[in-house]
Amino acid sequence: MNIAFTELTPLKAGEMIKKRELSVEELTKAYLTRCAVLDGEVNAFLRLEEAYALQSAAAVQKRIDAKEELGPLAGVPFGLKDNICTKGLETTCASRILGGFVPPYEATLMKKMSRGGGVLIGKTNMDEFAMGSTTETSYYKTTKNPWNSEHVPGGSSGGSAAAVAAREVPYAIGSDTGGSIRQPAAYCGVTGLKPTYGAVSRFGLIAYGSSLDQIGPIAPSAMDCAAILDMISGYDEKDATSMKTQFHAVAHIEGGVQDLVIGIPKSYFGEGLNGEVRETVAAAIKVLTDAGAKVEEFDFSILDYAVPAYYIIASAEASSNLSRFDGVKYGFRAEDAEGLRDVYLKTRTQGFGGEVKKRIMLGAFALSSGYYDAYYNKALQVKALIKKAFDDAFAKYDMILGPVAPTTAPKIGESLKDPLAMYLSDIYTVSVNLAGLPGIALPCGFDQKGLPIGMQLIAQAFDDEKLLRAAHCYQQLTDFHRQCPALAGKGGL
Repeated sequence: MNIAFTELTPLKAGEMIKKRELSVEELTKAYLTRCAVLDGEVNAFLRLEEAYALQSAAAVQKRIDAKEELGPLAGVPFGLKDNICTKGLETTCASRILGGFVPPYEATLMKKMSRGGGVLIGKTNMDEFAMGSTTETSYYKTTKNPWNSEHVPGGSSGGSAAAVAAREVPYAIGSDTGGSIRQPAAYCGVTGLKPTYGAVSRFGLIAYGSSLDQIGPIAPSAMDCAAILDMISGYDEKDATSMKTQFHAVAHIEGGVQDLVIGIPKSYFGEGLNGEVRETVAAAIKVLTDAGAKVEEFDFSILDYAVPAYYIIASAEASSNLSRFDGVKYGFRAEDAEGLRDVYLKTRTQGFGGEVKKRIMLGAFALSSGYYDAYYNKALQVKALIKKAFDDAFAKYDMILGPVAPTTAPKIGESLKDPLAMYLSDIYTVSVNLAGLPGIALPCGFDQKGLPIGMQLIAQAFDDEKLLRAAHCYQQLTDFHRQCPALAGKGGL
């Protein structure tokens, strides 16, 4: 067989398995070998789980041979962000404090992936506890952008996005609290979907901000993301925020954009946006206009308040969620502690990285007596205003289009020197999480340095299928999602 890894999309791989052109074990071994060869250049994976993957592959092949009715991605390997619990496999959130933690239970997401025949081959790197925009705050390693190893892949799902861009796996799963799927997808030139809040169960996702977190797919194309969404969406009684929604996105992905009215917020194209990004996204708007979509500009000035509101709310929730990591029940424990209070103090001081400690302290301050009303309560009021602004916009428009980030991927080390610049890189993405909306990032061009540029489409809650339809239409008319970095071209089956 002679097929390049760059051509082997998730759906293509699933089709070949179904046609018996490839066995599940053959494909899994090929990707494990590929990861072993390439990941030294990318650092996308924290751990490859070879024995687990081969065991899963054999089990899925038996189900296929028994003619069990499985989905279109049965037998296809994938990577999983390391903040999603895997029973019997280490789950660390890329933090020292969870080093050696092996969950005694499985995330609902993993159960659904297994039911659909997915084959997990490893856990991907991330910013520690998903706090960061570059995947540099990981305790274990820094992931590199496959397009240029001097640049970051974005974050916090940078390992998942980089693994897909390098074609180390056909697709991966990430989580998005303020842009953590969409921004790395844009930086790495792949497609990333943040589903509607409540559409995919969060049971087994180690929480950062519980009202903001959402699990979603990263893959080469919108069609691939649609197939993954069909597999992982649906109600879960173990998640109190789960909604009784089951998508059938692949079945509704055709149809074009002729019936769509797309809003373009003027504030998305202000002074802070890089010129090359502005021009590239403008060219993408023209593609959709030529395809029949109606496009209108509108005022969306509430965006100015999204970043401060987000960081107060997210940090407040993080300070509460991360209080459980105390060195007593699981994970890392400081060895030189004397007495319970000293265990707590030294374990959390040594176990958490700088960015996590910063956000815990910010959140604890915002929730403290005397400051709750001044900060946290006001942030919640802004969140409500942002939701209303989106509701007003969606009364006129089917979806909103804009850039994913103000620039292309910065160089490694730059963002950590300027934390404010890192926080502002989320300016176009955080409002989607505050309002609980679906958003998708898809590649739409490159800058002069050859780094990918992404555009973002946002729809109202539970219009994920419409969002994927528009993204799919754009990708049928362009080939940016088919372009891969040079190192992805190595080898084939």
